[in-house]
Amino acid sequence: MGCRDVHAATVLSFLCGIASVAGLFAGTLLPNWRKLRLITFNRNEKNLTIYTGLWVKCARYDGSSDCLMYDHTWYLSVDQLDLRVLQFALPLSILIAMGALLLCLIGMCNTAFKSSVPNIKLAKCLVNSAGCHLVAGLLFFLAGTVSLSPSIWAIFYNTHLNKKFEPVFTFDYAVFVTIASSGGLFMTALLLFIWYCACKSLSSPFWQPLYSHPPSMHTYSQPYSSRSRLSAIEIDIPVVSHST
Repeated sequence: MGCRDVHAATVLSFLCGIASVAGLFAGTLLPNWRKLRLITFNRNEKNLTIYTGLWVKCARYDGSSDCLMYDHTWYLSVDQLDLRVLQFALPLSILIAMGALLLCLIGMCNTAFKSSVPNIKLAKCLVNSAGCHLVAGLLFFLAGTVSLSPSIWAIFYNTHLNKKFEPVFTFDYAVFVTIASSGGLFMTALLLFIWYCACKSLSSPFWQPLYSHPPSMHTYSQPYSSRSRLSAIEIDIPVVSHST
């Protein structure tokens, strides 16, 4: 595995992370989290379906694509606990995943543009390319957990609503979009973890997640004189001789 270069695993994980974040955006904005189907026995009327999202609510007649009633202030008066939790969990997951994408991009750029000879001035850096990818993998895993847990809970919450009221509630495809996106975040974290585990055995200290001043760093520094080895600071005192 090309650990010292931008590898296909890191590029694939970055693309998978972007697709997963886009899926979370779609799942957050879609008004298709829950359906409430109202069936009428009057032949002169049509059945009504109410689509409930995290932010808006839409009511449609069967066979119609236009909203009979569109409530754009639904997010202020959400009375279903699972949707209220999702209103906070999904944006939080998106923020965490975007931070992980930024770290992943920094790690790839650092790998692509790094010098072949380590720089002594960068020895105090606590996080390098490997550290960026490792932390990004942890953040992707956290973002997937934050988005997956309430999404699965929304499926079971439908059962609670059907028992409490009538069996007219069903979950819609926004649930599947969010669960699939959460799975993509876990896959992204797994790719980064596999890449790191395959590369952590390198002897170079610059591929460890945390480092300070490794013993071999003096080989890249400027040589000191024999007198300066006894002191951290070398001071030259000029000697002025007076001729008589």
